[in-house]
Amino acid sequence: MGQQIIMNFSTAPSADDINVIALEQIENLPDELAELCEEVVIQIEDIADEATESDLDLDHPYDLLALFKGGKQLTPGVEKKSANDDDALVLYRRALLDVWCETGEELSTIIREAMIEELATNFEFSDDDIEEMQRRYV
Repeated sequence: MGQQIIMNFSTAPSADDINVIALEQIENLPDELAELCEEVVIQIEDIADEATESDLDLDHPYDLLALFKGGKQLTPGVEKKSANDDDALVLYRRALLDVWCETGEELSTIIREAMIEELATNFEFSDDDIEEMQRRYV
């Protein structure tokens, strides 16, 4: 079992706090994802910008917890099957904190589940596979 981070917050967790949690979680991804994400970079943004909100047709920027940014397509018709150092997993701090406040779940659990769901979706795992990965890494 990985190292546990215990954080007691008197103010909302900062982007740096979210980054610390995310870096621990990326080290403990399910094996089938970890082998695809060795080079992925974690970025923390407060909330999805208007362009992202429009591109993804979001009702509200708080609807987006994480987004994998990278090009899966190398050349027309040829897709890559792993992340490289140009790829980033963006975590949206305010949206994650909103879920944390609403649910009372551990923040690390919310971050881990958002990371697994976004990365697994990007690499075209099935919904059943994603649920199983999240269940396995509770």
